[in-house]
Amino acid sequence: MNLGSMLAFVRPDLDWHALAPELTLLAVGTLVTVADIALDDKAKRMMPTLAGIGLLVTLVPILTLAVDGAERPMFGGAYVVDDFSLVLKALFILVGYVVVLMSVDYVREGDYYENEYYTLLLTSLLGMVMMASSRDLVSVFVALELLSIPAYMLAAWRKGGPRSNEAGLKYYLMGVFASAVMLYGMSLVFGVAGDTDFGTIAAALTGEGASPIVIVAILFVLIGFAFKVSAVPFHTWAPDTYEGAPTPVTAFLSVASKAAGFVALLGLVFVAFEGAADVVQPFFWVLAAVTMTVGNLIALRQTNIVRMLAYSGVAQGGFMLAPFAVAFEDDAWQLPGTDIITTPYFAIVVYAVIYAFMNLGAFSVVLAVSRRTRSGEISSYGGLFSYAPGMAVLMTLFLAALAGIPPASGWFAKFVVFWALAGAGTPAGWVLAVIVAVNAVIAFGYYARVLVQMWFQPVPETVALGVDSGGDDGDELDVADATAEQDEHGDAWLATETRQATMVRFTPGRIPMTGALAAALAITAIATVAFGVLPGLVSHFGDVATFHFGG
Repeated sequence: MNLGSMLAFVRPDLDWHALAPELTLLAVGTLVTVADIALDDKAKRMMPTLAGIGLLVTLVPILTLAVDGAERPMFGGAYVVDDFSLVLKALFILVGYVVVLMSVDYVREGDYYENEYYTLLLTSLLGMVMMASSRDLVSVFVALELLSIPAYMLAAWRKGGPRSNEAGLKYYLMGVFASAVMLYGMSLVFGVAGDTDFGTIAAALTGEGASPIVIVAILFVLIGFAFKVSAVPFHTWAPDTYEGAPTPVTAFLSVASKAAGFVALLGLVFVAFEGAADVVQPFFWVLAAVTMTVGNLIALRQTNIVRMLAYSGVAQGGFMLAPFAVAFEDDAWQLPGTDIITTPYFAIVVYAVIYAFMNLGAFSVVLAVSRRTRSGEISSYGGLFSYAPGMAVLMTLFLAALAGIPPASGWFAKFVVFWALAGAGTPAGWVLAVIVAVNAVIAFGYYARVLVQMWFQPVPETVALGVDSGGDDGDELDVADATAEQDEHGDAWLATETRQATMVRFTPGRIPMTGALAAALAITAIATVAFGVLPGLVSHFGDVATFHFGG
Protein backbone atom coordinates (compact mmCIF):
# COMPACT_ATOMS: atom_id res chain seq x y z
CA MET A 1 0.00 0.00 0.00
CA ASN A 2 1.54 3.30 -1.09
CA LEU A 3 1.42 6.59 0.79
CA GLY A 4 -1.09 8.10 -1.64
CA SER A 5 -3.65 5.38 -1.01
CA MET A 6 -3.12 5.63 2.74
CA LEU A 7 -3.73 9.37 2.72
CA ALA A 8 -6.63 9.28 0.29
CA PHE A 9 -9.81 10.61 1.84
CA VAL A 10 -13.01 8.70 1.22
CA ARG A 11 -16.08 10.81 1.90
CA PRO A 12 -18.66 8.90 3.94
CA ASP A 13 -22.15 8.60 2.58
CA LEU A 14 -24.20 11.47 3.98
CA ASP A 15 -27.95 11.67 4.26
CA TRP A 16 -28.52 15.39 3.78
CA HIS A 17 -32.17 15.18 4.79
CA ALA A 18 -31.21 13.49 8.05
CA LEU A 19 -28.58 16.18 8.72
CA ALA A 20 -30.92 19.05 7.77
CA PRO A 21 -31.78 20.09 11.38
CA GLU A 22 -28.11 20.36 12.33
CA LEU A 23 -27.19 22.16 9.11
CA THR A 24 -30.11 24.57 9.49
CA LEU A 25 -29.09 25.39 13.05
CA LEU A 26 -25.49 25.88 11.92
CA ALA A 27 -26.67 28.19 9.11
CA VAL A 28 -28.73 30.25 11.56
CA GLY A 29 -25.74 30.73 13.85
CA THR A 30 -23.61 31.77 10.87
CA LEU A 31 -26.31 34.21 9.70
CA VAL A 32 -26.44 35.84 13.13
CA THR A 33 -22.67 36.34 13.10
CA VAL A 34 -22.55 37.64 9.50
CA ALA A 35 -25.43 40.06 10.17
CA ASP A 36 -23.58 41.45 13.17
CA ILE A 37 -20.39 41.94 11.15
CA ALA A 38 -22.17 43.51 8.18
CA LEU A 39 -24.67 45.75 9.98
CA ASP A 40 -22.82 46.42 13.26
CA ASP A 41 -25.04 48.33 15.71
CA LYS A 42 -28.03 48.21 13.38
CA ALA A 43 -28.12 44.43 13.75
CA LYS A 44 -28.58 44.40 17.53
CA ARG A 45 -32.36 44.54 17.46
CA MET A 46 -32.43 41.87 14.75
CA MET A 47 -30.48 39.25 16.71
CA PRO A 48 -33.27 37.72 18.83
CA THR A 49 -35.62 37.79 15.82
CA LEU A 50 -33.11 35.98 13.63
CA ALA A 51 -32.36 33.43 16.35
CA GLY A 52 -36.05 32.81 17.14
CA ILE A 53 -37.14 32.48 13.50
CA GLY A 54 -34.12 30.29 12.81
CA LEU A 55 -35.08 27.91 15.60
CA LEU A 56 -38.65 27.66 14.29
CA VAL A 57 -37.30 26.99 10.78
CA THR A 58 -35.14 24.21 12.26
CA LEU A 59 -38.34 22.45 13.33
CA VAL A 60 -39.37 22.04 9.66
CA PRO A 61 -36.83 19.32 8.71
CA ILE A 62 -37.48 17.64 12.07
CA LEU A 63 -41.17 17.41 11.19
CA THR A 64 -40.47 16.17 7.65
CA LEU A 65 -38.18 13.47 9.02
CA ALA A 66 -40.85 12.47 11.54
CA VAL A 67 -43.44 12.16 8.77
CA ASP A 68 -41.04 10.03 6.74
CA GLY A 69 -40.46 7.75 9.76
CA ALA A 70 -37.39 5.99 8.39
CA GLU A 71 -34.39 5.19 10.57
CA ARG A 72 -31.30 6.81 9.06
CA PRO A 73 -27.91 5.58 10.38
CA MET A 74 -24.70 7.31 9.29
CA PHE A 75 -20.97 7.01 9.95
CA GLY A 76 -21.18 3.29 10.60
CA GLY A 77 -24.01 3.66 13.10
CA ALA A 78 -22.24 6.34 15.18
CA TYR A 79 -24.93 8.88 14.26
CA VAL A 80 -28.55 7.81 13.88
CA VAL A 81 -31.66 9.81 13.09
CA ASP A 82 -34.71 7.93 14.39
CA ASP A 83 -37.92 8.56 16.30
CA PHE A 84 -36.05 8.88 19.59
CA SER A 85 -33.66 11.53 18.31
CA LEU A 86 -36.40 13.52 16.56
CA VAL A 87 -38.53 13.78 19.72
CA LEU A 88 -35.57 15.03 21.75
CA LYS A 89 -34.35 17.37 18.99
CA ALA A 90 -37.78 18.99 18.85
CA LEU A 91 -37.72 19.37 22.64
CA PHE A 92 -34.31 21.06 22.57
CA ILE A 93 -35.36 23.45 19.81
CA LEU A 94 -38.56 24.44 21.63
CA VAL A 95 -36.66 24.96 24.87
CA GLY A 96 -34.14 27.11 23.00
CA TYR A 97 -36.94 29.16 21.48
CA VAL A 98 -38.49 29.85 24.89
CA VAL A 99 -35.06 30.85 26.26
CA VAL A 100 -34.63 33.27 23.35
CA LEU A 101 -37.99 34.84 24.24
CA MET A 102 -36.85 35.17 27.86
CA SER A 103 -33.57 36.73 26.74
CA VAL A 104 -34.83 39.43 24.34
CA ASP A 105 -35.31 42.30 26.77
CA TYR A 106 -32.90 40.94 29.38
CA VAL A 107 -29.92 41.08 27.02
CA ARG A 108 -31.00 44.35 25.41
CA GLU A 109 -31.57 46.18 28.69
CA GLY A 110 -28.25 44.88 30.02
CA ASP A 111 -26.40 46.37 27.05
CA TYR A 112 -24.67 43.07 26.31
CA TYR A 113 -23.17 41.91 23.04
CA GLU A 114 -26.25 40.35 21.49
CA ASN A 115 -24.56 38.53 18.60
CA GLU A 116 -22.20 36.61 20.84
CA TYR A 117 -24.96 35.71 23.29
CA TYR A 118 -27.27 34.22 20.68
CA THR A 119 -24.41 32.58 18.77
CA LEU A 120 -23.26 30.78 21.92
CA LEU A 121 -26.83 29.78 22.72
CA LEU A 122 -27.35 28.35 19.22
CA THR A 123 -23.99 26.56 19.36
CA SER A 124 -24.89 24.90 22.65
CA LEU A 125 -28.24 23.87 21.17
CA LEU A 126 -26.41 22.37 18.19
CA GLY A 127 -24.46 20.17 20.60
CA MET A 128 -27.70 19.04 22.24
CA VAL A 129 -29.29 18.24 18.88
CA MET A 130 -26.22 16.20 17.98
CA MET A 131 -26.36 14.41 21.33
CA ALA A 132 -29.84 13.10 20.50
CA SER A 133 -28.45 11.21 17.49
CA SER A 134 -25.14 10.05 18.97
CA ARG A 135 -24.75 6.27 19.27
CA ASP A 136 -21.01 6.09 19.80
CA LEU A 137 -18.69 7.15 22.61
CA VAL A 138 -16.78 9.54 20.35
CA SER A 139 -19.86 11.25 18.95
CA VAL A 140 -21.35 11.49 22.46
CA PHE A 141 -18.22 13.16 23.81
CA VAL A 142 -17.94 15.60 20.89
CA ALA A 143 -21.60 16.58 21.29
CA LEU A 144 -21.14 16.96 25.03
CA GLU A 145 -18.21 19.33 24.66
CA LEU A 146 -19.98 21.28 21.92
CA LEU A 147 -22.91 21.96 24.22
CA SER A 148 -20.81 22.52 27.36
CA ILE A 149 -18.14 24.99 26.24
CA PRO A 150 -20.61 27.72 25.15
CA ALA A 151 -22.56 27.10 28.36
CA TYR A 152 -19.45 27.85 30.45
CA MET A 153 -19.17 31.25 28.76
CA LEU A 154 -22.88 31.99 29.03
CA ALA A 155 -22.80 31.33 32.78
CA ALA A 156 -20.21 34.12 33.14
CA TRP A 157 -21.96 36.51 30.75
CA ARG A 158 -22.30 39.28 33.35
CA LYS A 159 -18.54 39.63 33.30
CA GLY A 160 -18.62 42.80 35.41
CA GLY A 161 -20.06 41.01 38.42
CA PRO A 162 -18.06 38.79 40.79
CA ARG A 163 -21.00 36.42 41.32
CA SER A 164 -21.29 35.80 37.58
CA ASN A 165 -17.54 35.30 37.24
CA GLU A 166 -17.66 32.84 40.12
CA ALA A 167 -20.57 31.04 38.48
CA GLY A 168 -18.75 30.63 35.18
CA LEU A 169 -15.42 29.66 36.74
CA LYS A 170 -16.97 27.11 39.10
CA TYR A 171 -19.05 25.59 36.30
CA TYR A 172 -16.02 25.46 34.00
CA LEU A 173 -13.62 23.88 36.50
CA MET A 174 -16.12 21.29 37.67
CA GLY A 175 -17.13 20.58 34.08
CA VAL A 176 -13.56 20.05 32.93
CA PHE A 177 -12.91 17.71 35.86
CA ALA A 178 -16.08 15.72 35.09
CA SER A 179 -15.14 15.51 31.40
CA ALA A 180 -11.70 14.19 32.30
CA VAL A 181 -13.16 11.48 34.56
CA MET A 182 -15.71 10.55 31.90
CA LEU A 183 -13.11 10.41 29.12
CA TYR A 184 -10.88 8.17 31.21
CA GLY A 185 -13.82 5.84 31.76
CA MET A 186 -14.57 5.87 28.03
CA SER A 187 -10.97 4.94 27.25
CA LEU A 188 -11.26 1.96 29.61
CA VAL A 189 -14.53 0.92 27.98
CA PHE A 190 -12.83 1.11 24.58
CA GLY A 191 -9.96 -1.00 25.88
CA VAL A 192 -12.38 -3.69 27.04
CA ALA A 193 -14.72 -3.66 24.03
CA GLY A 194 -12.24 -2.79 21.28
CA ASP A 195 -14.75 -0.36 19.77
CA THR A 196 -16.70 2.78 20.63
CA ASP A 197 -20.00 1.68 19.08
CA PHE A 198 -22.80 1.17 21.61
CA GLY A 199 -23.85 -2.18 20.12
CA THR A 200 -20.34 -3.58 20.14
CA ILE A 201 -19.81 -2.41 23.72
CA ALA A 202 -23.05 -4.10 24.80
CA ALA A 203 -21.92 -7.39 23.23
CA ALA A 204 -18.50 -7.17 24.89
CA LEU A 205 -19.94 -6.50 28.34
CA THR A 206 -22.45 -9.34 28.20
CA GLY A 207 -21.19 -12.20 30.33
CA GLU A 208 -21.39 -13.90 33.68
CA GLY A 209 -20.03 -10.98 35.67
CA ALA A 210 -18.23 -7.69 35.39
CA SER A 211 -14.50 -7.57 36.01
CA PRO A 212 -13.02 -4.85 38.24
CA ILE A 213 -11.77 -2.88 35.24
CA VAL A 214 -15.26 -2.96 33.67
CA ILE A 215 -16.83 -1.76 36.92
CA VAL A 216 -14.37 1.14 37.17
CA ALA A 217 -14.88 2.05 33.50
CA ILE A 218 -18.68 2.11 33.75
CA LEU A 219 -18.70 4.03 37.02
CA PHE A 220 -16.32 6.69 35.69
CA VAL A 221 -18.49 7.26 32.63
CA LEU A 222 -21.67 7.46 34.70
CA ILE A 223 -20.06 9.77 37.27
CA GLY A 224 -19.11 12.16 34.47
CA PHE A 225 -22.72 12.38 33.37
CA ALA A 226 -23.91 12.61 36.98
CA PHE A 227 -22.18 15.99 37.05
CA LYS A 228 -24.07 17.11 33.94
CA VAL A 229 -27.44 16.26 35.50
CA SER A 230 -26.35 17.77 38.88
CA ALA A 231 -26.80 14.54 40.83
CA VAL A 232 -25.63 14.44 44.45
CA PRO A 233 -22.74 14.56 45.38
CA PHE A 234 -21.75 16.06 42.01
CA HIS A 235 -24.24 18.93 42.30
CA THR A 236 -22.18 21.51 44.17
CA TRP A 237 -21.70 23.70 41.09
CA ALA A 238 -25.42 24.09 40.42
CA PRO A 239 -26.72 26.48 43.16
CA ASP A 240 -23.90 29.03 42.83
CA THR A 241 -23.90 28.83 39.04
CA TYR A 242 -27.67 29.21 38.83
CA GLU A 243 -27.64 32.20 41.19
CA GLY A 244 -24.73 33.96 39.51
CA ALA A 245 -25.61 33.34 35.87
CA PRO A 246 -28.09 35.54 33.98
CA THR A 247 -31.62 34.30 34.69
CA PRO A 248 -32.36 33.12 31.09
CA VAL A 249 -29.06 31.21 31.10
CA THR A 250 -29.99 29.67 34.44
CA ALA A 251 -33.27 28.47 32.93
CA PHE A 252 -31.37 27.09 29.93
CA LEU A 253 -28.87 25.20 32.08
CA SER A 254 -31.53 23.83 34.42
CA VAL A 255 -33.59 22.39 31.57
CA ALA A 256 -31.73 21.90 28.29
CA SER A 257 -28.30 21.00 29.68
CA LYS A 258 -29.84 18.58 32.18
CA ALA A 259 -32.02 17.00 29.47
CA ALA A 260 -28.98 16.52 27.22
CA GLY A 261 -27.24 14.62 30.01
CA PHE A 262 -30.23 12.33 30.37
CA VAL A 263 -30.35 11.76 26.61
CA ALA A 264 -26.77 10.52 26.69
CA LEU A 265 -27.51 8.33 29.73
CA LEU A 266 -30.48 6.74 27.93
CA GLY A 267 -28.23 5.52 25.14
CA LEU A 268 -25.41 4.43 27.40
CA VAL A 269 -27.55 2.61 29.96
CA PHE A 270 -30.21 1.00 27.79
CA VAL A 271 -27.84 -0.01 24.97
CA ALA A 272 -24.12 0.16 25.71
CA PHE A 273 -24.23 -1.00 29.33
CA GLU A 274 -27.12 -3.42 28.96
CA GLY A 275 -24.85 -6.31 29.84
CA ALA A 276 -23.75 -4.75 33.13
CA ALA A 277 -27.05 -4.57 35.01
CA ASP A 278 -25.39 -5.69 38.25
CA VAL A 279 -23.26 -2.53 38.15
CA VAL A 280 -25.66 0.01 36.66
CA GLN A 281 -28.86 -0.64 38.62
CA PRO A 282 -27.39 -0.47 42.18
CA PHE A 283 -25.41 2.65 41.23
CA PHE A 284 -28.52 4.47 40.03
CA TRP A 285 -30.60 3.24 42.99
CA VAL A 286 -28.22 4.92 45.43
CA LEU A 287 -27.68 7.97 43.22
CA ALA A 288 -31.41 8.60 42.73
CA ALA A 289 -32.32 8.13 46.41
CA VAL A 290 -29.53 10.39 47.65
CA THR A 291 -30.08 13.04 44.97
CA MET A 292 -33.80 13.54 45.51
CA THR A 293 -33.51 13.43 49.30
CA VAL A 294 -30.54 15.78 49.70
CA GLY A 295 -31.89 18.17 47.07
CA ASN A 296 -35.25 18.44 48.81
CA LEU A 297 -33.85 18.78 52.32
CA ILE A 298 -31.47 21.59 51.36
CA ALA A 299 -34.17 23.33 49.32
CA LEU A 300 -36.30 23.53 52.46
CA ARG A 301 -33.78 25.93 54.02
CA GLN A 302 -33.36 28.31 51.09
CA THR A 303 -34.53 31.92 51.28
CA ASN A 304 -33.53 32.87 47.73
CA ILE A 305 -35.95 31.64 45.07
CA VAL A 306 -33.27 30.96 42.44
CA ARG A 307 -31.26 28.82 44.86
CA MET A 308 -34.49 27.10 45.90
CA LEU A 309 -35.23 26.28 42.26
CA ALA A 310 -31.61 25.12 41.85
CA TYR A 311 -31.97 22.56 44.64
CA SER A 312 -35.45 21.76 43.34
CA GLY A 313 -33.77 20.94 40.03
CA VAL A 314 -31.35 18.66 41.84
CA ALA A 315 -34.28 16.82 43.44
CA GLN A 316 -36.19 16.66 40.15
CA GLY A 317 -33.09 15.10 38.61
CA GLY A 318 -33.25 12.44 41.30
CA PHE A 319 -36.82 11.60 40.24
CA MET A 320 -35.63 11.24 36.64
CA LEU A 321 -32.71 9.04 37.69
CA ALA A 322 -34.95 6.63 39.60
CA PRO A 323 -36.21 4.56 36.61
CA PHE A 324 -32.59 3.73 35.71
CA ALA A 325 -32.52 1.64 38.91
CA VAL A 326 -34.97 -0.82 37.29
CA ALA A 327 -33.75 -0.29 33.73
CA PHE A 328 -33.31 -3.96 32.86
CA GLU A 329 -36.52 -5.45 34.18
CA ASP A 330 -38.11 -7.24 31.27
CA ASP A 331 -41.79 -6.40 31.71
CA ALA A 332 -43.77 -3.38 30.54
CA TRP A 333 -46.58 -2.23 32.78
CA GLN A 334 -49.96 -0.74 31.90
CA LEU A 335 -51.07 2.32 33.84
CA PRO A 336 -54.33 1.60 35.68
CA GLY A 337 -57.46 2.73 33.85
CA THR A 338 -55.57 3.66 30.67
CA ASP A 339 -54.08 2.06 27.60
CA ILE A 340 -50.70 3.69 28.35
CA ILE A 341 -47.83 1.20 28.62
CA THR A 342 -44.96 2.42 30.77
CA THR A 343 -41.36 1.28 31.00
CA PRO A 344 -38.38 2.87 32.75
CA TYR A 345 -37.29 4.33 29.43
CA PHE A 346 -40.79 5.73 28.78
CA ALA A 347 -40.93 7.28 32.27
CA ILE A 348 -37.62 9.13 31.80
CA VAL A 349 -38.59 10.60 28.41
CA VAL A 350 -42.01 11.72 29.67
CA TYR A 351 -40.53 13.30 32.81
CA ALA A 352 -37.90 15.17 30.79
CA VAL A 353 -40.50 16.65 28.42
CA ILE A 354 -42.85 17.74 31.23
CA TYR A 355 -40.04 19.06 33.43
CA ALA A 356 -38.73 21.24 30.62
CA PHE A 357 -41.90 23.32 30.34
CA MET A 358 -42.85 23.59 34.00
CA ASN A 359 -39.34 24.62 35.06
CA LEU A 360 -38.95 27.12 32.22
CA GLY A 361 -42.29 28.57 33.25
CA ALA A 362 -41.19 29.00 36.86
CA PHE A 363 -38.02 30.82 35.81
CA SER A 364 -40.02 33.00 33.41
CA VAL A 365 -42.17 34.15 36.33
CA VAL A 366 -39.05 34.79 38.43
CA LEU A 367 -37.66 36.93 35.61
CA ALA A 368 -40.94 38.84 35.21
CA VAL A 369 -41.47 39.51 38.93
CA SER A 370 -37.86 40.60 39.41
CA ARG A 371 -38.44 43.36 36.86
CA ARG A 372 -40.54 44.96 39.59
CA THR A 373 -39.05 43.79 42.89
CA ARG A 374 -35.37 43.58 41.87
CA SER A 375 -35.08 40.91 44.56
CA GLY A 376 -34.62 37.18 44.59
CA GLU A 377 -35.75 36.67 48.16
CA ILE A 378 -38.81 34.48 48.65
CA SER A 379 -40.14 37.11 51.05
CA SER A 380 -40.27 39.62 48.16
CA TYR A 381 -43.16 37.57 46.72
CA GLY A 382 -45.34 38.62 49.64
CA GLY A 383 -48.74 39.89 48.51
CA LEU A 384 -47.97 39.24 44.83
CA PHE A 385 -51.61 38.34 44.16
CA SER A 386 -52.75 41.77 45.37
CA TYR A 387 -50.85 43.74 42.71
CA ALA A 388 -50.03 41.11 40.02
CA PRO A 389 -52.71 38.40 40.17
CA GLY A 390 -51.76 36.99 36.78
CA MET A 391 -48.18 36.35 37.87
CA ALA A 392 -49.39 34.77 41.12
CA VAL A 393 -51.71 32.41 39.25
CA LEU A 394 -49.00 31.41 36.77
CA MET A 395 -46.43 30.82 39.51
CA THR A 396 -49.01 28.73 41.38
CA LEU A 397 -49.52 26.64 38.24
CA PHE A 398 -45.80 26.00 37.74
CA LEU A 399 -45.07 25.28 41.40
CA ALA A 400 -48.06 22.93 41.54
CA ALA A 401 -46.63 21.13 38.51
CA LEU A 402 -43.20 20.83 40.11
CA ALA A 403 -44.86 19.50 43.28
CA GLY A 404 -46.91 16.97 41.31
CA ILE A 405 -50.37 18.38 42.09
CA PRO A 406 -53.13 17.73 39.51
CA PRO A 407 -54.22 19.01 37.08
CA ALA A 408 -50.79 20.55 36.38
CA SER A 409 -48.61 18.20 34.33
CA GLY A 410 -46.12 17.30 37.05
CA TRP A 411 -48.52 14.77 38.58
CA PHE A 412 -48.28 12.57 35.49
CA ALA A 413 -44.47 12.77 35.44
CA LYS A 414 -44.21 11.58 39.03
CA PHE A 415 -46.93 8.99 38.50
CA VAL A 416 -45.18 7.24 35.60
CA VAL A 417 -41.90 7.20 37.56
CA PHE A 418 -43.64 5.70 40.60
CA TRP A 419 -45.45 3.14 38.47
CA ALA A 420 -42.27 2.17 36.62
CA LEU A 421 -40.57 1.48 39.95
CA ALA A 422 -43.51 -0.33 41.55
CA GLY A 423 -44.30 -2.25 38.39
CA ALA A 424 -40.83 -3.78 38.36
CA GLY A 425 -42.03 -5.98 41.21
CA THR A 426 -38.66 -6.11 42.95
CA PRO A 427 -37.95 -5.16 46.58
CA ALA A 428 -35.45 -2.54 45.42
CA GLY A 429 -38.06 -1.07 43.08
CA TRP A 430 -40.73 -0.90 45.78
CA VAL A 431 -38.38 0.70 48.32
CA LEU A 432 -37.28 3.33 45.81
CA ALA A 433 -40.94 3.97 44.89
CA VAL A 434 -41.65 4.70 48.57
CA ILE A 435 -38.65 7.06 48.69
CA VAL A 436 -40.01 8.84 45.60
CA ALA A 437 -43.43 9.25 47.24
CA VAL A 438 -41.94 10.57 50.49
CA ASN A 439 -39.75 13.05 48.63
CA ALA A 440 -42.71 14.28 46.60
CA VAL A 441 -44.38 15.20 49.91
CA ILE A 442 -41.20 16.87 51.24
CA ALA A 443 -40.88 18.94 48.05
CA PHE A 444 -44.31 20.44 48.57
CA GLY A 445 -42.97 22.05 51.75
CA TYR A 446 -40.72 24.56 50.00
CA TYR A 447 -43.05 25.12 47.05
CA ALA A 448 -45.84 25.90 49.56
CA ARG A 449 -43.66 28.59 51.20
CA VAL A 450 -43.73 30.57 47.97
CA LEU A 451 -47.48 30.00 47.58
CA VAL A 452 -48.13 31.24 51.11
CA GLN A 453 -46.12 34.39 50.44
CA MET A 454 -47.98 35.16 47.21
CA TRP A 455 -51.52 34.48 48.42
CA PHE A 456 -51.63 35.08 52.17
CA GLN A 457 -48.79 37.38 53.22
CA PRO A 458 -48.87 41.18 52.94
CA VAL A 459 -46.67 43.12 50.55
CA PRO A 460 -43.29 43.66 52.25
CA GLU A 461 -42.31 47.20 53.14
CA THR A 462 -38.67 46.60 52.14
CA VAL A 463 -36.92 44.04 49.97
CA ALA A 464 -33.28 43.01 49.64
CA LEU A 465 -31.86 43.68 46.20
CA GLY A 466 -31.07 40.31 44.68
CA VAL A 467 -32.16 38.88 41.34
CA ASP A 468 -31.41 41.03 38.32
CA SER A 469 -34.27 41.87 35.99
CA GLY A 470 -32.27 42.83 32.99
CA GLY A 471 -28.56 43.08 32.86
CA ASP A 472 -27.12 44.56 36.04
CA ASP A 473 -26.19 42.25 38.84
CA GLY A 474 -28.81 42.92 41.47
CA ASP A 475 -26.63 41.37 44.13
CA GLU A 476 -24.11 44.13 43.67
CA LEU A 477 -26.40 47.13 43.42
CA ASP A 478 -25.58 49.85 45.91
CA VAL A 479 -27.47 52.84 47.21
CA ALA A 480 -26.74 54.82 44.06
CA ASP A 481 -28.29 52.08 41.95
CA ALA A 482 -31.40 52.09 44.11
CA THR A 483 -31.64 55.88 43.77
CA ALA A 484 -31.49 55.49 40.01
CA GLU A 485 -34.42 53.12 40.24
CA GLN A 486 -36.28 55.71 42.26
CA ASP A 487 -35.70 58.26 39.51
CA GLU A 488 -37.02 55.85 36.89
CA HIS A 489 -40.04 54.47 38.72
CA GLY A 490 -41.10 57.39 40.87
CA ASP A 491 -41.62 56.58 44.53
CA ALA A 492 -41.10 52.84 44.13
CA TRP A 493 -37.70 52.73 45.81
CA LEU A 494 -36.03 54.18 48.87
CA ALA A 495 -32.63 52.73 49.75
CA THR A 496 -31.28 52.00 53.20
CA GLU A 497 -28.02 50.28 53.99
CA THR A 498 -27.72 47.24 56.25
CA ARG A 499 -24.76 45.03 57.09
CA GLN A 500 -26.25 42.11 55.15
CA ALA A 501 -27.60 43.73 51.99
CA THR A 502 -28.87 46.86 50.37
CA MET A 503 -32.51 47.15 51.44
CA VAL A 504 -35.00 49.23 49.51
CA ARG A 505 -38.51 50.30 50.43
CA PHE A 506 -40.91 48.70 48.01
CA THR A 507 -44.16 50.08 46.68
CA PRO A 508 -46.17 47.50 44.69
CA GLY A 509 -47.28 48.32 41.17
CA ARG A 510 -47.75 46.95 37.71
CA ILE A 511 -45.07 44.50 36.60
CA PRO A 512 -43.40 45.72 33.39
CA MET A 513 -44.26 43.04 30.85
CA THR A 514 -42.86 42.68 27.36
CA GLY A 515 -44.31 40.77 24.44
CA ALA A 516 -41.47 38.26 24.27
CA LEU A 517 -41.61 37.40 27.96
CA ALA A 518 -45.42 37.15 27.80
CA ALA A 519 -45.06 34.70 24.90
CA ALA A 520 -42.63 32.57 26.92
CA LEU A 521 -45.09 32.48 29.82
CA ALA A 522 -47.96 31.60 27.51
CA ILE A 523 -46.10 28.72 25.80
CA THR A 524 -44.95 27.16 29.06
CA ALA A 525 -48.34 27.60 30.75
CA ILE A 526 -50.27 26.06 27.85
CA ALA A 527 -47.89 23.07 27.71
CA THR A 528 -48.01 22.59 31.50
CA VAL A 529 -51.81 22.57 31.55
CA ALA A 530 -52.22 20.51 28.37
CA PHE A 531 -49.86 17.74 29.49
CA GLY A 532 -51.61 17.57 32.85
CA VAL A 533 -55.20 17.55 31.59
CA LEU A 534 -54.45 15.41 28.52
CA PRO A 535 -51.52 13.18 29.54
CA GLY A 536 -51.98 11.17 26.37
CA LEU A 537 -50.31 14.03 24.49
CA VAL A 538 -47.00 13.65 26.29
CA SER A 539 -47.28 9.87 26.59
CA HIS A 540 -47.46 9.77 22.80
CA PHE A 541 -43.97 11.27 22.65
CA GLY A 542 -42.73 8.61 25.03
CA ASP A 543 -44.25 5.90 22.85
CA VAL A 544 -42.87 7.39 19.63
CA ALA A 545 -39.36 7.73 21.04
CA THR A 546 -38.50 4.09 20.48
CA PHE A 547 -34.78 3.74 20.88
CA HIS A 548 -32.73 2.37 18.00
CA PHE A 549 -29.02 2.17 17.41
CA GLY A 550 -27.07 1.58 14.26
CA GLY A 551 -24.28 -0.83 13.53
